[in-house]
This record gives sequence, C-alpha cells and structure tokens, in this order.
Amino acid sequence: MSAVVALSVATSPIPAMANDALIGGIIGGVIGGAISNSNKQRSSSPKRTYKASKPSVSTAQRESNRQAQVALNYFGFNSGTPDGVLGRNSRAAISAFQAHLGYTPSGQLTSFERDFLISSYYRAQAGGPNTAQLIASNPQGVRGLLTIYRDEQMNGSGSSATAAIGGHYGLPSVVAAAVNEVAKSSDPSAEQLVQRHGFIQLADINGDGQTDYIIDTSVTGSAFWCNAQACTVRVFASTPDGYERNDFQAFNVTPAMFSCVRGTCTKTDNAPQMAAANLAPQAAQPALPQTQMAAAPAAAAPALPVPSAQAVVSGQVSAVAAAPVAQLPSFMAGGQAPTQQSLASFCNKVSLLTSSNGGFVTAATLSDPDFALAEQMCLTRTYAMAQGEELIAKVQGATPDQITAQCKAFGPVLKDHVLAVSLKSRDEVLQGVSSFILSSGMSPQQLAGTARVCLSVGYRVDDMDVAMGSALLLTSLGEAGYAELLGHHLSQGIGATKRGEIAAAWYEAAMTSFESNGVSVFAPGQPERMGLVQKAAMMMSGQPSAAAPVTQPQEAALPLLVLE
Repeated sequence: MSAVVALSVATSPIPAMANDALIGGIIGGVIGGAISNSNKQRSSSPKRTYKASKPSVSTAQRESNRQAQVALNYFGFNSGTPDGVLGRNSRAAISAFQAHLGYTPSGQLTSFERDFLISSYYRAQAGGPNTAQLIASNPQGVRGLLTIYRDEQMNGSGSSATAAIGGHYGLPSVVAAAVNEVAKSSDPSAEQLVQRHGFIQLADINGDGQTDYIIDTSVTGSAFWCNAQACTVRVFASTPDGYERNDFQAFNVTPAMFSCVRGTCTKTDNAPQMAAANLAPQAAQPALPQTQMAAAPAAAAPALPVPSAQAVVSGQVSAVAAAPVAQLPSFMAGGQAPTQQSLASFCNKVSLLTSSNGGFVTAATLSDPDFALAEQMCLTRTYAMAQGEELIAKVQGATPDQITAQCKAFGPVLKDHVLAVSLKSRDEVLQGVSSFILSSGMSPQQLAGTARVCLSVGYRVDDMDVAMGSALLLTSLGEAGYAELLGHHLSQGIGATKRGEIAAAWYEAAMTSFESNGVSVFAPGQPERMGLVQKAAMMMSGQPSAAAPVTQPQEAALPLLVLE
C-alpha cells in the first residue's frame, strides 16, 4: 500500500507538468504571434503611410495628359480645362476623337493614339497659314486635319496634302490672290476685307462636298469695282484640279444666285432684277388650287370658306386673276426661297477666324456679340455631334447609315414646329411641340434618346430641320439646356429667320436651366461659357426679318432607336 501511495505521489506531478508545458506553449505561441503581428504592423505601418503619400500619377504622366487635353480641345473634342487629370469629360473627348478616326472608342488613349494626337497638334500649330487654309478648305473644319495627317502617315505621302494649298488669310491661293487684287484699289487692307461681313461667302455651290468661295466687291465701298447697277462678283468653284474663277456683275449676292457644275458657274434668276414683271396681270396662268383665297379682299366675303360659297368663288377666278391687286408679288424665281446657308461651311469660316484671332472670345474680351455667339454655336454643334457619336455606338440592330435614314424622318414631321421658331414666341412654340409629343405614341424616355441621336445626325448631314426639331423635342421634354441651340439658330439666321429679339428668350431658358442645375449641357467643363453667352445675348440687338413661308404638313413616321 505504501508502495502504491509512493508511486502515486511520485507520478502525479508528471501530467501537471505536461499540461503546464502544453498550456505554456499555446499561450506563448499566441503571445508570440501577437507580438510578431504587432511588430509586423509597426514595421509595415510606415510603408503604408509612405505608399499613400505617393502621387497616383507621375508628374511626367500628368504633363502628357495635359498635352493630350490641349490637343483634344484644339481639334474640337472638348475635354474641359487642361489639368492633367483624365476625368469624365476627357474620356468622352477621347472617345469622340477615336470614333472620328475609326479607332475603338474606349475612352483610353493607346501609346500610338496619344503620340499621333499630340504630334498632330504641334504640327498644326507650326503650320501657320497653311494650317488655316487646310481648315477652311475641309468640310470637317479643324477635325479634318487629323484625317489628312492620318492619311499621309498611312500612305507615306508626306506633306503633299498641305502643299496643295497656298496663299494667305486661310484661303486657297487663287482666292487669296483675288483678295489682294481687290484690296489694291480699296481703302481697307486685305486683312480687313477678309474680316468684313459679306465680302467672302462660303458655300458648296456645285455639290461636290467642298467649300466654294464668293467674293462680293460691293461691300468694299470702292467705286472701282462697281457701275451704276452692279458690282464685280467672283465665284471660285472647286474642282479636282483646284479652283476655277467665274466673274459676274451683281449686287447684294447670295450663294443661291449661282449654279455651278464642277468649275463652270452660271447666274440664276433668284436676284430681284425684274420685280415689275411679277406685278403684271396673270390671266393666262392657271389658278392656284386654293382659289377661294382670291376672294379674300372682297368686303362681303366670309372669313373662312364655306361649302355653299365654293361654286361662286370658282366662277369668279378668271375675273379676279385679271386684277393686279389679287396676287402678291414674288421676287423669287419659281416661288422658291433662297438656299439656306450651310452650317458646316459657316462653322469652317468661324473656325478660321477663331484661329486667326488666337482663340475663342471670352467674356473679358467680348466686343462683337454676333461673332461670339457664332463661335458658341459652332462649339455646341461640335459637342452635340460628339455626344451623338457615342450614343450611336449603343443603338441596337441598326447601322449608322440606317440611323441617318431614320433620323431624316424628324425633318418633315417637325418642319411646321421648326418654322414656328421664327414666327412665334418661345412658349407658343413649346406648347405646340408638347402637343405633338403627347400624340406621338412614344414614351418621353424613348423620344429623348432618339432626339439626342438625331440631333447629332442633323448637324452631321447639315439638315437644320432634323437638328432644330430634335432640339425642340429635348427642350420641350424638360431639358432646357438645349434651348441654347434654338437661340443660336435665331441669332445667326441659319435654319431660321434671323430674329435677335426671339433668340433672347431661348437663351434665357438655357441660362435659367444652367443656374438651377449648375451644369451646362454643352462643354460642362467650361462653366464660364454660359456667362459669355448671357452677356453676348444681352448685347445683341434684334433685326426684323420677313416671315418664313408656310408649308403644308407632311405625314411621316418617327424613328425609334433602342439604346442599350
């Protein structure tokens, strides 16, 4: 028994020692691990702080980004203020740049695209007058430089494209030579003549997609080029071999007064030269379909035609037609209105003058509100086209050509509302457009998305009915920032009658939207731009103009473009 007790006493501490060792090992491991982790945290903490203090973009990369932003802005892809940070505006500008050249619009510049963009900018800056001439002669304006430089790079043609155009003032050499010739016998210098309104008019007269030029010497104030009835007019029509000059005698010319086939031009009958002939009796001519209108001057005639009066009116057609006072005079050949000015050609000229002036007009340098608003019109046009190009890439089940064809349906459908812009107040026009929207059968979301796409298409194909109709829809749908576009069309007289007093109301709507939202629809990275627009609109004086001709409404179907 004593042996058992002794054995028990001798052996009982062994498990306790083992347990103590086990527990001590576990606790030691835990504490050691905690100490080790604490040491790791203390040792790694400065590293994390040090890494966080490093800039995410190196100075060299930021400078490269800034150069890319400057180049994008120069070529008409608005990236906002060049600060070296490629944010939302810069990515949108990059996508538009890539789409313009046929690259994948990823919003991120590859090394090749970045090098090409920046080198093209410096090449354009170093080109001087040749660069200005290329811009003026290219339908794409300053963006056309990128296409030219890209094609030269791909084809190895060197500078052959830029060498094809010479001269000064941003004009083809043959046109510049004519400017110099006129300036020699006029008080203004050649540079002043180029700046003078109406002296040089740009249009695509022969329909070849290139800019043609008209020089009207009647605005020089010199009697050397004029006689008692007319002044010398020179029309330069583009051909594959250059420009061909055509000389005429006319006064207060417009592009609609000339018709050109390749380089050969003739004068049409749109000028009011035989105004008295239109006042002669028209008894031999067939009566107009709405013959009841001829009886309107009679005192006893009702205000509106009624069925019982139709036979009486038709029987009096010949007698009424013989009276000279029964028909309104028409000074347009065939009753046709003059061809509307091309906005693309207009913006090419504005871009040329902007480059010559060293940049855009600002609120601080504003002296000519008309030109300042012209610059802003072309800027918003460029921005609207870039926005549309991004949306077109998201349209499902339709090619760009199919989208263009569908968007042209906006023209006839909204033509009456577009015409009303020149004649009615802003509220009256928007009331009519709102009624149209309610009867269109499309949801506001569908209509707004489609209108944004078609706004871009309208400006790209130079169809003002499509562009203005789309802007009207967006404005009526609550996006009042697009009212700025209607103000520009009215202030410049492109796509609408020039009505400064009506334009002010549309500018006011856009400004109110900007003040409430704090963001501009166009060039949101340049908030100071809206202050310039407001100041120029306030300085602008209204000019009365004739009412636009009334047309019969046309039935057409609205396009439906499904966006992802």
